Amino acid sequence: MRSATVTRNTAETKIRLALNLDGSGQAKISSGIGFFDHMLTLFAHHGCLDLELQCDGDIKVDGHHTVEDIGIALGQAVQEALGDKKGIRRYGSFFLPMDETLALVALDISGRPFLVYEGGSMAPLIGEYDTELTPEFLRAFAVNAGITLHAKILYGANSHHKVEALFKALGHALREAVEKDPRVDGIPSTKGVL
Repeated sequence: MRSATVTRNTAETKIRLALNLDGSGQAKISSGIGFFDHMLTLFAHHGCLDLELQCDGDIKVDGHHTVEDIGIALGQAVQEALGDKKGIRRYGSFFLPMDETLALVALDISGRPFLVYEGGSMAPLIGEYDTELTPEFLRAFAVNAGITLHAKILYGANSHHKVEALFKALGHALREAVEKDPRVDGIPSTKGVL
């Protein structure tokens, strides 16, 4: 079983996260930010990942530290759970339609972290979730997971749909990339390392 548990304690957040890459999409999430809990639940469900997360963050200030630090912890958990990366597909991509919105997420478990994000204009808040935190979460996740991540809203009008489409597409793309390919025996790179 490819799994990891990460604990991250700072002056701003206290996080405990457990991840199973070979799960069935079960999620138990408590970040203190309702909409973000919903997004992480959708990410886990569509990625067929089992994810448990408890975060006590300084949300009385705002959600920034909570969202970014969860991205860090989740990225670390993915990195740890992947182990030596032997036999994985490595690449994953997914177009996700949600009503009037179309999102694209493409990623490479490359060991070379990078984020390209094009979210377009959004309402400043969805519930208590600051939409500016979406690229902050994605960046923290990509850097700590060691992945190249491209996330783009191709078109759409409703901010809830846009963010939700990105999180669902991220789950699907990650699911594809971490999947074992029976035809790949070693590291899926001509360099011999990821």
